Amino acid sequence: MSDSQRWFFLIVTLILAFLLYLLQPILSPFIVAALLAYLSDPLADRLEARGLSRTLSVVVVFSVMTSVLLLLVIWLIPKLGHQIQVMVKLIPAVLTMIETVWIPWIKANTGVSLADFDWQSVRQLMTGHWQQTGNIVKDLFSSVSQSGMALAAWLANLVLIPVVMFYLLRDWDVMMDKIGHLLPRNVEPKVKLWARECDEVLGAFIKGQLLVMFALGVIYSLGLWAIGLDLALLVGMIAGLASIVPYMGFFVGIIAAAVAAMLQFNDVTALAWVGLVFAIGQALEGMVLTPLLVGDRIGLHPVAVIFAIMAGGQLFGFVGILIALPVAAVIMVLLRHLHQGYKSSRLYDC
Repeated sequence: MSDSQRWFFLIVTLILAFLLYLLQPILSPFIVAALLAYLSDPLADRLEARGLSRTLSVVVVFSVMTSVLLLLVIWLIPKLGHQIQVMVKLIPAVLTMIETVWIPWIKANTGVSLADFDWQSVRQLMTGHWQQTGNIVKDLFSSVSQSGMALAAWLANLVLIPVVMFYLLRDWDVMMDKIGHLLPRNVEPKVKLWARECDEVLGAFIKGQLLVMFALGVIYSLGLWAIGLDLALLVGMIAGLASIVPYMGFFVGIIAAAVAAMLQFNDVTALAWVGLVFAIGQALEGMVLTPLLVGDRIGLHPVAVIFAIMAGGQLFGFVGILIALPVAAVIMVLLRHLHQGYKSSRLYDC
């Protein structure tokens, strides 16, 4: 790559970053649509390979995804809202159990006394915050409906996402091909190699790990529902989301489920059923889900994922959270090639 080309790519990158900063208030629906199109493109490609036209393939994939998302939203949000309210009512009981059971046990076995701790303030703080969380959907719709412009903007973004997704998905391969033809001829093979590696990294995480997280959430929720736990859906979804870090979902979920089971059933045998549910979930993850959905592809390290999401949110808000993983994948690939170049340079082997 010549010096002029390096300056060109640097200037283009800076301009794009500056535009991203300026336009972030309106970019959310476009980025969400682009991510959904990226996730759906392999399915459309498979249907197209079976003889369907690109437009018909996109219509089929778009219809299925839209129907599934609508059903999930219509069914999931009210259920989660109800279970959050149930959990809010259990918080005082959890704190009472900590004061009457766990603190005396800790003192008896370790000699550490927590009697002077102000548990009443903790109870009021946690109850207040979780009550606000339980009413978040109602507050959101209330605040939006108070302003006609805010309501119009919210509805426009909601409608814009599927429209943009449809057109991006239909023209995805064409756009990628045109971008490839815009690159300087001497750097196109290298950029295509990097793009392919970035796609592998993102595919391993977004198309793999996120599906594993969703599947675990469903497995844990169904298992806890089968043993009669009232907070089955909430605990299962939290455990699934926490599975972004290996084994974190298991520990977070089993602790939350054990506390909820003890408060609901007041029977030690309930803990055995909770342990069985999470043991089955872990076995399915290790033997079925991860080999099938992720395989041997190298994705983003869990710590890199957490840092990327937090850094993106800090720098660019919600838009930063949406683009955090793609940017992290690009940086990871570039660092890998930079590391290889450094190991073969005179700086390393001198």
